[in-house]
Amino acid sequence: MLSGEVYIASTGEGSSARAVGQGMNVQDKAPAAAATADMALRDRVGALRAGLEDGLIGASGLVQRLLIGLLTGGHVLVEGAPGLAKTRAVKRLSSGLDASFARIQCTPDLMPADLTGTTVWRPDQGRFEFLPGPIFHSLVLVDEINRAPPKVQSALLEAMAERQVTAGASTYPLPDPFMVVATQNPIEHEGTFPLPEAQLDRFLMHVVVGLPDTTSERLILDLVERETAGHEQAMPLKLSGEEVRAARRDVANVYLAPALKDYIVRLVSATRDADTVPEVRRAIEYPVSPRGTLSLAAASKARAYLEGRDHVTPDDVADLAADTLAHRLVLTWRAAADGRTARDLVGPLLDAVRPL
Repeated sequence: MLSGEVYIASTGEGSSARAVGQGMNVQDKAPAAAATADMALRDRVGALRAGLEDGLIGASGLVQRLLIGLLTGGHVLVEGAPGLAKTRAVKRLSSGLDASFARIQCTPDLMPADLTGTTVWRPDQGRFEFLPGPIFHSLVLVDEINRAPPKVQSALLEAMAERQVTAGASTYPLPDPFMVVATQNPIEHEGTFPLPEAQLDRFLMHVVVGLPDTTSERLILDLVERETAGHEQAMPLKLSGEEVRAARRDVANVYLAPALKDYIVRLVSATRDADTVPEVRRAIEYPVSPRGTLSLAAASKARAYLEGRDHVTPDDVADLAADTLAHRLVLTWRAAADGRTARDLVGPLLDAVRPL
């Protein structure tokens, strides 16, 4: 990579390109560990990605985000209208993993024990026995999470944050790897319980899925027709739990240059500083916490790994900024009344804060 190269980054799938950096060499002095990634394993992860995209037409952005969550050990919240293959994407991901999978369909009458499990009395053994619930799986799909009552959301929060479940006086560890993918429908609000900020903050990313274009929708028709005829596109491989853990170690070794670390910190700090982007700061009630900084850095490393690089570029950071930061922002009542969303604020932040 030549010094003086201009990086072109986008704020998300389908968004306009934005020049975000110039004169930054992100490969200089990269530690040797950054070059030791298992290339055969990287190829298998690439094959998993290709297999997911084959069965999810027009959803390459969602596929990438799900794999970023898998490779960082983070959880992903997917929001979109009904019929956009949110559930299908997670089920297809599960078919590409040699790991246990469970789906939890949230309803207003769901109880915490339906999620975590329950303790039962065994009279023949004279003791209590804990029967684990569906949360004790490596990949857990929590469908329509905003329909779950607050008690269930609290139980899920412990599992996501601590990777453990407390039942009675005992604590039980969750499997490794462990990943939660939750979905929610933005259209219906009757009988829903908005996620508290503490739980939103535990999601590595909040991915918004939009409608497909006409070309993709035409291909979807062909895909469903083939599947109806019994020609379902099988996943080409299954990644084992050990392979997932090894890939996570490789992702952790992806090189993040000091200048890009500074860039990430300045982006997050701009949500707190009234002088950097005043019009944005005035719209924010509560800014992004340091967990947002850590999430953006980790996700950027995973994106670089998926793109076949051993170093992060400004493009990685800018592309993931909205998905990793927006759901951690709380807007003022005036900004919300004006119809602004947290995602609306990320673009001006990227325009104002550039890599040095």
